[in-house]
Parts: sequence; C-alpha cells; structure tokens
Amino acid sequence: MYTIKFTFEQKGLEPVTLENVAPDQSILEVALENNIELHHNCGMVCACSTCHIYLQKGDEFVPEITDREEDFIDRAKNPRLTSRLGCQCVLVNGSGMLEVCIPDQSLIHGE
Repeated sequence: MYTIKFTFEQKGLEPVTLENVAPDQSILEVALENNIELHHNCGMVCACSTCHIYLQKGDEFVPEITDREEDFIDRAKNPRLTSRLGCQCVLVNGSGMLEVCIPDQSLIHGE
C-alpha cells in the first residue's frame, strides 16, 4: 500500500495526504477517486498533456517514462525534470511514499 501526498501550485489549495492506496492504479485515477481535480482530456490514453504532474518523490514506484509520454510532456506548461503524466504513473506492486505536485491548472484555461 502507498501513501501519496498531493500538493498544489494553485493558491488556496491545501495539501492532501492519502494513505493505504492500492497498487495497479494510476496517480490520475487515485486523484479522481479522492476528489482531487486533475484534468484529463484524452481519457487516460497518453494522447495529451492535461494530466501533467510533478512527481517529486517516488518515481521508483511507477514505470519509467516512455518516449511517447516524454513527447507529450514537452507540450505541457512549464515542464520540469520531475514532470510526468498522471495517467501513465501506474503504481507497481509494493508500498512506499510518493509526493505529487499538481501544476496550477487554472493557467491552462483560456488558451
């Protein structure tokens, strides 16, 4: 089981820590199941960059980034070395602690 701490760049949103998160689900799915807003325009098939996150801790608990995912991250707002797509970060069997920062999604609107 995993513990995932979500922080947010958007002002006014408090950090959320989830405990006892089961493997075999993506960070995007975990967020949505726990009422944490994370955009996902393509339906979780790695065809856009709207579920862009910063995986600040715990990259060893998800599959390595693929070339396809990296291509979409290049199109995201403010990509960093820790950038991933939430739909592609599926928790492997095991347990540990992850820290995820969700970029300010309000900056995406209006474009």
